[in-house]
Amino acid sequence: MTVLGNLAIDVINGAAPSPGGCASFAGVALQSAPGSTHIAAMGERRHHELFGPVLDRFGALVRLLPADRTSAFSLDYDDTDHRHMSVSAIGPVWRPGDIDADDPRTTWIHLAPLLRTDFPADTLAHLAARGHRIAYDGQGLVRADRVGPLVLDRDFSPELLRHLSVLKLAEDEAVIVADGAFDLAAAHRLGVPEILVTYGSEGCDIYRDGSVTRVPAAWRVMDVQTTGAGDMFTASYVAHRAAGANPVRAVEIASELVARELQKRAQMPSTKA
Repeated sequence: MTVLGNLAIDVINGAAPSPGGCASFAGVALQSAPGSTHIAAMGERRHHELFGPVLDRFGALVRLLPADRTSAFSLDYDDTDHRHMSVSAIGPVWRPGDIDADDPRTTWIHLAPLLRTDFPADTLAHLAARGHRIAYDGQGLVRADRVGPLVLDRDFSPELLRHLSVLKLAEDEAVIVADGAFDLAAAHRLGVPEILVTYGSEGCDIYRDGSVTRVPAAWRVMDVQTTGAGDMFTASYVAHRAAGANPVRAVEIASELVARELQKRAQMPSTKA
């Protein structure tokens, strides 16, 4: 399984810039995942030094690719489940040539867009033509590509859904995509074979084969900022699906991983919200 996404410079609760983007968090999931795994992330070369700790921790699992710019965000938490985000810089766009330059050899590809423009529809079509099965983080559907307070809307192309095998949506994203409560009818309209809707400490719904299954969260972790939790969850889920786990078991494994990592984070005073 391969994860593709942009690097991000995160400023969390006014602290010093820290490594962000899926590449900075997915490695936690892939280190313990079965099968062949790989992460490739794009960002401006002069910013790669900030991601030294990511490379030190995950080693050859992560490959940093040069780009003409780097994504950047400001994140401010007012409680454990709510944050205010602003876009400080819009990152690079992945084109078919970037896919071929990385040349992923795994069947499954997880795309981790930070904004709607990160992976255009023609890039998804190119991945499908290469024979990959595509999982996609739904924040890429709803996050507008504009600097300033993060704007969430439904102005995405249906072409982004055409080649997906798995779509993961957080609760707020699901409401926007469905233009109301997300249910079986909404899942059917999207047409993606497997859809996950996550509810944080309340668990995850799996929409598949015309039915929905709720899988409870492993356990609740309080008083901790949750940046990267979705990246860890989805990377773990896709890696275990790629290895043959059924959807329910893959969610259970991913939920346990995230709970353990957040529990570690909660024990570090500098990471408390």
